[in-house]
Parts: sequence; structure tokens; C-alpha cells
Amino acid sequence: QVQLVESGGGSVQAGGSLRLSCVASGSRISRYCMGWFRQAPGKEREGVATTDDGIGTYYADSVKGRFTISQDDAKNTVYLEMTNLKPEDTAVYYCAATPPLLCRELDTVIKYIEYWGQGTQVTVSS
Repeated sequence: QVQLVESGGGSVQAGGSLRLSCVASGSRISRYCMGWFRQAPGKEREGVATTDDGIGTYYADSVKGRFTISQDDAKNTVYLEMTNLKPEDTAVYYCAATPPLLCRELDTVIKYIEYWGQGTQVTVSS
């Protein structure tokens, strides 16, 4: 069992930045594909970024060049650095962990997520 706790959400103006953190317990994140997903009101949950412990990082086209996913194995924590935020980034952001096999396939891996955090709200105003 893996427990995931997100923090760092909030309200910012367009062009601003936020850093989300996800602290894991129960297992080492180095064993998993770790990712960030988001769900906007009235929309399906979608993949934002995933990482498989330094092998690679994978991003949705909508966030490439603006968001950076990273992990600190010593702290068992995954981060999502978000810059140049846009109103369309407004959503609840969820941290997730799953076996690494499908890590680079954001549209597919979301169907096989084993562990979810509770989510943190990000609101970007224009």
C-alpha cells in the first residue's frame, strides 16, 4: 500500500507559478511510475506528467515547456513545478503511483493507476 499526500495548491494569476509536492509513505517511490494528473470541472481526469525514477519524464503537450516533474528519493517526494500558468490549468491536481511499465503513455497509464492522492486545487485567474 502506498499513501500519497499532496500539497502546494492555491490561487494565482495567469503567468504565475506554483510548486506541488506529493509525499509518499508505505513504499519507496523509486519502485513506481509517479505522476501528476488533473481534473477540471465537467472534464475527465487527464495526465499531466509522469516520471519513472530518472529513466524519463513525460508530459502532456499542453504543459510541455511550462511544467517540470521531479522526484527526491531520499524524501520519498514527487514535485510538479508549474510556471507560466494559464486559466485552463485550473483543476484539481492528483498525485499517483503505479508500476512503471506504461509510464510514458499518459493516456493509457491513467487507466492502471494503483494509488491516488486526495488532490489539491489549483486555480488560475486571468
